[in-house]
Amino acid sequence: MKFTKLFKTFGESEDGAVTVDWVVLTGAIVALGLLVMSTIRPGITGSASTINTRVTAAAAGNFTP
Repeated sequence: MKFTKLFKTFGESEDGAVTVDWVVLTGAIVALGLLVMSTIRPGITGSASTINTRVTAAAAGNFTP
């Protein structure tokens, strides 16, 4: 008797629905962030390489803008 009442109460409760909504929303935000990062990664890599080359040249005394 007690188990069926607990099961019925659990089935009627909507407390977990909000948690599911937040999990889905967070997953969508993470997926969007990964998509953006995969799109701009080549540009970031190229810029980082250019910066590395210029900093290395400047440290060696061969700075050319």
